[in-house]
Amino acid sequence: MNIFLIGPMGAGKSTIGRQLARELKLEFLDTDREIEERSGADIPWIFDVEGEDGFRKREANMIAELTEHRDLVMATGGGAVELSENRQHLSARGTVVYLFATVEQQLERTSKDKNRPLLQNEDPEQVLRDLFAHRHALYEETADIQVATGAQNPRLLVAEIIKQIEAIRSL
Repeated sequence: MNIFLIGPMGAGKSTIGRQLARELKLEFLDTDREIEERSGADIPWIFDVEGEDGFRKREANMIAELTEHRDLVMATGGGAVELSENRQHLSARGTVVYLFATVEQQLERTSKDKNRPLLQNEDPEQVLRDLFAHRHALYEETADIQVATGAQNPRLLVAEIIKQIEAIRSL
């Protein structure tokens, strides 16, 4: 059983992923943390030195490798859906859950986080709006399940995700 969490930055993929893995007694991995650990560099540094394209290549390699694992809950970066090969790996190798958050929720959750290179500019709200306009359809296309993270308690969201996964698997 593999469960892959996709969605924009600030949607709660890491928080929900950890709790979901704990509840289902599965391993939890976060692609961004794995990239940082293996490269010995943080995401902003990779963006500075290699640009977004360099980071996306690292991310694609990580997704290709990690989706081969079994019994895993994996949180992906917000831009993981940008590459069709990532969408194919995720869709073919597990259940994909799109954690949806509004731009306002994303802004609130990411406002103090300096580890998000795409938001280190004068208008992070516009960046988030542009990313949403571009990526929302890719998230929907890739996802088996869509859950709005809103102001709900993470435990309730985990219970809802499990309920929807069980419903899909019983079909």
